[in-house]
Amino acid sequence: MATMHEVARRAGVSVTTVSHVVNSTRPVSDQARAAVEAAIRETGYVPNAVARSLATASTRSIGLAVSALTNPYLGELASAIESTAAAAGYTVLLADTHDDAEQEERVLRALRNRRVDGILLATSMDAARLRACLAGTPQPAPPVVFIDRLACPGFDQIGVENERATAGLVAHLVERGHRRIGMVAGREGITTSTERLAGYRRGLTEHGIAHDTALEVYGASDAEPARAAVLRLLDLPSPPTALISGNNHMTVGVLRGLRDRGVSVPDDMAVAAFDDVEWGDLLPSPLTAVAQPWQRLGREATRMLLDRLNGDTTPPRSVRLTPTLVHRRSCGCAET
Repeated sequence: MATMHEVARRAGVSVTTVSHVVNSTRPVSDQARAAVEAAIRETGYVPNAVARSLATASTRSIGLAVSALTNPYLGELASAIESTAAAAGYTVLLADTHDDAEQEERVLRALRNRRVDGILLATSMDAARLRACLAGTPQPAPPVVFIDRLACPGFDQIGVENERATAGLVAHLVERGHRRIGMVAGREGITTSTERLAGYRRGLTEHGIAHDTALEVYGASDAEPARAAVLRLLDLPSPPTALISGNNHMTVGVLRGLRDRGVSVPDDMAVAAFDDVEWGDLLPSPLTAVAQPWQRLGREATRMLLDRLNGDTTPPRSVRLTPTLVHRRSCGCAET
């Protein structure tokens, strides 16, 4: 395996110069840089990332900790994060927290032990536990940006506006004549679930509709629990005439539950969802949904973190992106 000394000898420069080129620690002349880069290609030299991190106090790596990597839209988010980080010379280390607080703590410890320069995190913890976890080792915590779930004031965080958007879904269904609107809410304790449920209640209140707790069910942010929840709604003495699903995984369960009971969308039941899905326009009655700007969310979250890594000391920012209502026929009106 080629060494830095071999690169220096072939390039006709000092080992120190090679180190500065590889680690970007000091400027070198264009001529010296070109000679070193040519020698690296010719020798096949691969820099030692561990040694480089010890020399520069930077691993040029970012940790990304999210849940449910099987969710295609988190894949879209991760892709945007990786490409933005790579353009700045960073590698992304990806971990799945499974929306489990203990697993999330293990993931955060592992990322810190690997000396990542910063962390992007979609958390399932409450603010108190999260603060204790981030402060729970002797070395200072790296910069953290919370993505999707805005859980901890005092940190940079970026997500989508959930409450107004869900209230807008309620308003749209009310305009279609519905008064008994059911809500399949996500996993309890997660900020996005809490905000969307609050938006549902807000939408009812704004239209003078009494809040009926029997029409609120929890689908645990997954398909099968959402299917079971919809069946409970259909078994009510006075079932809903319209449903709102709180995320894309649950939408699958909602539609399966309706299919299992022979309930037609939208003739028997209007349906609208938070999170658009790639196949939403392929359904017999294409799905009306709130679409989140995942690519933009990933890019802007990564830039927020890179700003901190580049020395930004301004107060923490909390950013909300505006989602888009994709209007199709599952709500009972013509597609626009």
